[in-house]
Amino acid sequence: MTRAVRVRYAPSPTGHLHIGGARTALFNYLMARKSGGQFIIRFEDTDQSRHVEKAIDNQLDGLKWLGVDWDESVDIGGPYAPYRQMERLGLYQPFVDRLLADGNAYPCYCSEDDLEQERAKQEAAGEMPRYSGRCRHLTAEERAKFEAEGRKPSTRFKVPAGAMIRFTDRVREEVEFESDGIGDFIIARPDGVPTYNFAVILDDHLMDISLVIRGEEHLSNTPRQILLYQALGLTPPEFAHLSIILNQDRKKMSKRDESIIQFIQQYEELGYLPEAVLNFIALLGWSPGGEEEIFTKEAIIEQFDLSRVSKSPAVFDTDKLKWMNNHYVKKADLGRITALAVPHLQRAGRVPAELDAAAQGWVTSLVGLYQEQMNCASEIVELSEMFFTETVVFDEEAEAVLREETVPTVLSAFLKLVGPLSDAELSVETIQQSLKQVQKDTGAKGKALFMPIRVALTGQTHGRDLNQTIHLLGKTKIVDRLNRLLS
Repeated sequence: MTRAVRVRYAPSPTGHLHIGGARTALFNYLMARKSGGQFIIRFEDTDQSRHVEKAIDNQLDGLKWLGVDWDESVDIGGPYAPYRQMERLGLYQPFVDRLLADGNAYPCYCSEDDLEQERAKQEAAGEMPRYSGRCRHLTAEERAKFEAEGRKPSTRFKVPAGAMIRFTDRVREEVEFESDGIGDFIIARPDGVPTYNFAVILDDHLMDISLVIRGEEHLSNTPRQILLYQALGLTPPEFAHLSIILNQDRKKMSKRDESIIQFIQQYEELGYLPEAVLNFIALLGWSPGGEEEIFTKEAIIEQFDLSRVSKSPAVFDTDKLKWMNNHYVKKADLGRITALAVPHLQRAGRVPAELDAAAQGWVTSLVGLYQEQMNCASEIVELSEMFFTETVVFDEEAEAVLREETVPTVLSAFLKLVGPLSDAELSVETIQQSLKQVQKDTGAKGKALFMPIRVALTGQTHGRDLNQTIHLLGKTKIVDRLNRLLS
């Protein structure tokens, strides 16, 4: 009988949802939904020194925004609860006791100073730092002496010598490690709290996880975990280790890398669309085949397969993400994009905190003017700047246009037609008719007609629809800008 697919995303609650974590969660989610299995989220919070309050909510909120859902976790419960390691501490001790009783683990009384001195000595000798096993063969008398001194032991796993640890990785295929390069490692701290490598294998076992999909940085942990499974007589899950993510310079992405926006919440705040970010992240290391790059979540689920996950590092291409989000923005409902853009205009002081019906209509039209250009909603502030400035700034190209001989005639003719109109009368249709009339009155047409008016009112030689732009500027700005130039 085939074992049901149960996968998990198990972050440490240390902050917001990072791109790397989001990809790990997404690939697990895709695998579960493709196979009809279950996707579990649990939190590895035994390192309380790095614990960040509200980080669990931040992680879950980031995944919800992306459109990822789960079957079991801290928020909805499940048959394998609890889903936080610090709430599962009572489950681990019997396994520590079993390893001690079987001779596969031992108490270690070494202090941090002892271990640091040992590490420094090995490094000075050019050796790979690892625990020497000094407490492995302590006599009962030596242990009693340490206990009398008040030393609280940690528990170390006894790594078998000369063993070859082999496993088949669903991404990397056949992988092997030599046990002699590992060294006996701690599985429980003096206070009884388990370390990562020990807690993770017990949680995966007790939660019946069948496949572990995680980042490449965990590959070196896998031999330790397999040895623990073997010592406890447990069947390990399958493993799939995802390649690292590189920045655009093809260097390893660090959390201090300012060339990339790294946290999912930042994309939400900038006004990216979640379906675009999900689409982009899915292609970080996975390829469906063919040239197509735009996929709905449902299409990604249907095509997802670990056999198409690359062993090579994925490159985070910011320009590609902007292009992809722009594709989704252009196809999105204008009301949705306006709702994302308004807070950015408000924070920039461009529009009031409360919009009446007229102001809402104007802003909606403004966003509609730039919707096709926007890579994300926050760009509306820069794109629409000329609507909110008192004076127009002209670059060399714009000034060259204004030096043309017929420009004063064209601008005067246009001002004469629109000056007497009220804001209500200054519709897109009226502006269009006025431009046709200027053509009749002056004989100017094409660029000689439209370019001077565009430059005079916006300072730009290229832009969005001219009739709509003039309409949104409103009579006061139009008249003021034309009068300044003509005077």
